[in-house]
Amino acid sequence: MTATLKLYDHPLSGNCFKVRQMLAWLGVAHACVPVDFHPGRAHKSAAFLANVNPLGQIPVIDDGGFVLRDAQAILVYLASGYDAHHRWYPGDSRLRGQVAMWLATADEITRTASAARLHDALGYHHLDIEACRSGARAIFRVLDDHLAEQASAGLRWLASASDPTIADLACFPYVALASEGGISLDEFPALRNWVWDFRHLPGFIGMSGIFPAGPA
Repeated sequence: MTATLKLYDHPLSGNCFKVRQMLAWLGVAHACVPVDFHPGRAHKSAAFLANVNPLGQIPVIDDGGFVLRDAQAILVYLASGYDAHHRWYPGDSRLRGQVAMWLATADEITRTASAARLHDALGYHHLDIEACRSGARAIFRVLDDHLAEQASAGLRWLASASDPTIADLACFPYVALASEGGISLDEFPALRNWVWDFRHLPGFIGMSGIFPAGPA
Protein backbone atom coordinates (compact mmCIF):
# COMPACT_ATOMS: atom_id res chain seq x y z
CA MET A 1 0.00 0.00 0.00
CA THR A 2 2.88 2.36 -0.71
CA ALA A 3 1.73 3.81 -4.05
CA THR A 4 -0.48 6.87 -3.99
CA LEU A 5 -4.08 5.81 -4.09
CA LYS A 6 -6.21 7.19 -6.96
CA LEU A 7 -9.85 8.17 -6.51
CA TYR A 8 -12.09 8.59 -9.54
CA ASP A 9 -14.08 11.51 -8.25
CA HIS A 10 -16.74 14.14 -8.89
CA PRO A 11 -17.07 17.03 -6.40
CA LEU A 12 -20.89 17.05 -6.36
CA SER A 13 -21.27 13.32 -5.75
CA GLY A 14 -22.28 12.39 -2.23
CA ASN A 15 -20.88 8.90 -2.73
CA CYS A 16 -17.51 10.33 -3.75
CA PHE A 17 -17.65 12.64 -0.73
CA LYS A 18 -17.85 9.58 1.54
CA VAL A 19 -14.53 8.36 0.20
CA ARG A 20 -12.84 11.79 0.28
CA GLN A 21 -13.93 12.24 3.89
CA MET A 22 -12.70 8.80 4.92
CA LEU A 23 -9.34 9.41 3.22
CA ALA A 24 -9.06 12.75 5.01
CA TRP A 25 -9.85 11.25 8.41
CA LEU A 26 -7.37 8.43 7.89
CA GLY A 27 -4.67 10.70 6.48
CA VAL A 28 -4.25 8.60 3.35
CA ALA A 29 -2.28 10.25 0.55
CA HIS A 30 -4.27 10.13 -2.65
CA ALA A 31 -4.81 11.74 -6.02
CA CYS A 32 -8.25 12.60 -7.35
CA VAL A 33 -8.96 11.74 -10.98
CA PRO A 34 -11.80 14.06 -12.08
CA VAL A 35 -14.71 12.36 -13.83
CA ASP A 36 -17.11 14.64 -15.72
CA PHE A 37 -20.25 13.08 -14.26
CA HIS A 38 -22.47 16.02 -15.19
CA PRO A 39 -23.00 17.19 -17.84
CA GLY A 40 -20.32 15.14 -19.61
CA ARG A 41 -21.49 11.69 -18.40
CA ALA A 42 -17.88 10.51 -18.70
CA HIS A 43 -18.69 7.64 -16.31
CA LYS A 44 -20.77 6.13 -19.13
CA SER A 45 -18.09 6.51 -21.79
CA ALA A 46 -16.69 3.45 -23.55
CA ALA A 47 -13.23 4.12 -22.10
CA PHE A 48 -14.50 4.36 -18.52
CA LEU A 49 -16.65 1.24 -18.86
CA ALA A 50 -13.78 -0.74 -20.33
CA ASN A 51 -10.96 0.47 -18.10
CA VAL A 52 -12.42 1.64 -14.78
CA ASN A 53 -15.92 0.39 -13.92
CA PRO A 54 -18.12 -1.71 -16.21
CA LEU A 55 -21.15 -0.56 -14.21
CA GLY A 56 -20.50 3.07 -15.14
CA GLN A 57 -20.55 4.39 -11.59
CA ILE A 58 -18.33 6.44 -9.30
CA PRO A 59 -16.47 6.41 -6.96
CA VAL A 60 -13.77 3.94 -7.88
CA ILE A 61 -10.37 3.65 -6.23
CA ASP A 62 -7.12 2.25 -7.59
CA ASP A 63 -4.77 1.42 -4.73
CA GLY A 64 -1.52 0.32 -6.33
CA GLY A 65 -3.33 -1.67 -9.00
CA PHE A 66 -6.11 -2.94 -6.72
CA VAL A 67 -9.28 -1.48 -8.24
CA LEU A 68 -12.44 -1.33 -6.17
CA ARG A 69 -15.84 0.14 -7.00
CA ASP A 70 -18.86 1.02 -4.82
CA ALA A 71 -18.71 3.63 -2.09
CA GLN A 72 -19.70 1.32 0.75
CA ALA A 73 -17.20 -1.38 -0.28
CA ILE A 74 -14.48 1.26 -0.50
CA LEU A 75 -15.27 2.49 3.02
CA VAL A 76 -14.92 -1.06 4.36
CA TYR A 77 -11.61 -1.48 2.54
CA LEU A 78 -10.14 1.81 3.72
CA ALA A 79 -11.27 1.38 7.33
CA SER A 80 -9.96 -2.20 7.39
CA GLY A 81 -6.61 -1.45 5.79
CA TYR A 82 -5.69 2.05 6.96
CA ASP A 83 -7.29 2.52 10.40
CA ALA A 84 -4.82 1.01 12.86
CA HIS A 85 -7.16 1.73 15.78
CA HIS A 86 -10.22 0.08 14.18
CA ARG A 87 -12.32 3.05 15.15
CA TRP A 88 -14.30 3.32 11.93
CA TYR A 89 -14.93 -0.41 11.44
CA PRO A 90 -14.82 -2.02 14.88
CA GLY A 91 -13.82 -5.66 15.16
CA ASP A 92 -16.70 -6.69 17.46
CA SER A 93 -18.95 -9.07 15.54
CA ARG A 94 -22.20 -7.46 16.69
CA LEU A 95 -20.99 -4.00 15.79
CA ARG A 96 -19.85 -5.24 12.38
CA GLY A 97 -23.27 -6.75 11.82
CA GLN A 98 -24.91 -3.42 12.68
CA VAL A 99 -22.51 -1.57 10.40
CA ALA A 100 -23.27 -3.93 7.52
CA MET A 101 -27.00 -3.39 8.06
CA TRP A 102 -26.64 0.40 7.81
CA LEU A 103 -24.34 0.12 4.79
CA ALA A 104 -27.21 -1.65 3.04
CA THR A 105 -29.50 1.16 4.19
CA ALA A 106 -27.08 3.65 2.63
CA ASP A 107 -27.68 1.96 -0.72
CA GLU A 108 -31.41 2.53 -0.26
CA ILE A 109 -30.79 6.18 0.58
CA THR A 110 -28.84 6.50 -2.67
CA ARG A 111 -31.65 4.81 -4.59
CA THR A 112 -34.25 7.24 -3.22
CA ALA A 113 -32.94 10.51 -1.74
CA SER A 114 -29.97 10.74 -4.10
CA ALA A 115 -32.22 9.98 -7.06
CA ALA A 116 -34.58 12.78 -6.00
CA ARG A 117 -31.58 15.12 -5.91
CA LEU A 118 -30.53 14.00 -9.40
CA HIS A 119 -34.05 14.78 -10.60
CA ASP A 120 -34.27 18.25 -9.07
CA ALA A 121 -30.67 19.46 -9.23
CA LEU A 122 -29.26 17.77 -12.33
CA GLY A 123 -32.33 17.36 -14.54
CA TYR A 124 -32.74 13.57 -14.46
CA HIS A 125 -36.42 13.95 -15.26
CA HIS A 126 -36.95 10.35 -16.31
CA LEU A 127 -36.95 9.41 -12.61
CA ASP A 128 -40.25 8.99 -10.75
CA ILE A 129 -39.75 11.86 -8.34
CA GLU A 130 -42.71 11.13 -6.09
CA ALA A 131 -41.63 7.50 -5.68
CA CYS A 132 -38.09 8.68 -4.87
CA ARG A 133 -39.30 11.15 -2.26
CA SER A 134 -41.76 8.71 -0.72
CA GLY A 135 -39.08 6.03 -0.49
CA ALA A 136 -36.61 8.46 1.05
CA ARG A 137 -39.09 9.57 3.70
CA ALA A 138 -39.77 5.94 4.63
CA ILE A 139 -36.05 5.28 5.10
CA PHE A 140 -35.59 8.54 6.99
CA ARG A 141 -38.37 7.49 9.36
CA VAL A 142 -36.50 4.26 10.12
CA LEU A 143 -33.31 6.23 10.73
CA ASP A 144 -35.05 8.83 12.85
CA ASP A 145 -36.77 6.23 15.04
CA HIS A 146 -33.52 4.33 15.52
CA LEU A 147 -31.53 7.46 16.37
CA ALA A 148 -34.20 8.53 18.86
CA GLU A 149 -33.89 5.12 20.55
CA GLN A 150 -30.12 5.44 20.54
CA ALA A 151 -30.36 8.89 22.14
CA SER A 152 -32.58 7.52 24.90
CA ALA A 153 -29.77 5.05 25.69
CA GLY A 154 -27.15 7.81 25.70
CA LEU A 155 -25.79 6.94 22.24
CA ARG A 156 -25.35 9.34 19.31
CA TRP A 157 -24.53 7.12 16.34
CA LEU A 158 -26.15 4.47 14.16
CA ALA A 159 -24.15 1.53 15.48
CA SER A 160 -24.01 0.96 19.23
CA ALA A 161 -20.53 2.41 19.56
CA SER A 162 -19.17 5.41 21.41
CA ASP A 163 -17.73 6.83 18.19
CA PRO A 164 -19.15 7.18 14.69
CA THR A 165 -18.39 4.36 12.26
CA ILE A 166 -18.41 3.98 8.50
CA ALA A 167 -22.14 3.29 8.91
CA ASP A 168 -22.70 6.95 9.79
CA LEU A 169 -20.47 8.19 6.98
CA ALA A 170 -22.21 5.93 4.45
CA CYS A 171 -25.67 7.21 5.35
CA PHE A 172 -24.77 10.84 5.95
CA PRO A 173 -24.37 12.78 2.66
CA TYR A 174 -27.67 12.14 0.93
CA VAL A 175 -29.55 12.72 4.18
CA ALA A 176 -27.76 16.05 4.62
CA LEU A 177 -28.46 16.92 0.96
CA ALA A 178 -32.12 15.85 1.09
CA SER A 179 -33.45 19.38 0.59
CA GLU A 180 -31.81 19.44 -2.86
CA GLY A 181 -34.27 16.68 -3.78
CA GLY A 182 -37.28 18.46 -2.29
CA ILE A 183 -37.26 16.47 0.97
CA SER A 184 -37.43 18.32 4.27
CA LEU A 185 -35.92 16.95 7.48
CA ASP A 186 -38.33 19.00 9.63
CA GLU A 187 -40.34 15.92 10.58
CA PHE A 188 -37.22 13.97 11.57
CA PRO A 189 -35.76 15.73 14.65
CA ALA A 190 -33.40 12.92 15.69
CA LEU A 191 -32.06 12.72 12.15
CA ARG A 192 -31.49 16.49 12.09
CA ASN A 193 -29.56 16.27 15.37
CA TRP A 194 -27.43 13.46 13.94
CA VAL A 195 -26.60 15.54 10.85
CA TRP A 196 -25.63 18.43 13.13
CA ASP A 197 -23.42 16.15 15.26
CA PHE A 198 -21.74 14.68 12.18
CA ARG A 199 -20.95 18.10 10.72
CA HIS A 200 -19.27 19.02 14.01
CA LEU A 201 -16.87 16.07 14.01
CA PRO A 202 -13.19 17.13 14.05
CA GLY A 203 -11.70 17.05 10.57
CA PHE A 204 -15.02 17.18 8.74
CA ILE A 205 -14.26 18.54 5.27
CA GLY A 206 -17.74 18.94 3.77
CA MET A 207 -18.74 19.43 0.15
CA SER A 208 -20.95 21.77 -1.84
CA GLY A 209 -24.27 21.89 0.03
CA ILE A 210 -22.80 20.42 3.24
CA PHE A 211 -20.48 22.87 4.88
CA PRO A 212 -18.24 22.23 7.88
CA ALA A 213 -19.53 23.72 11.10
CA GLY A 214 -18.11 27.10 12.02
CA PRO A 215 -16.14 27.75 15.19
CA ALA A 216 -18.12 27.58 18.42
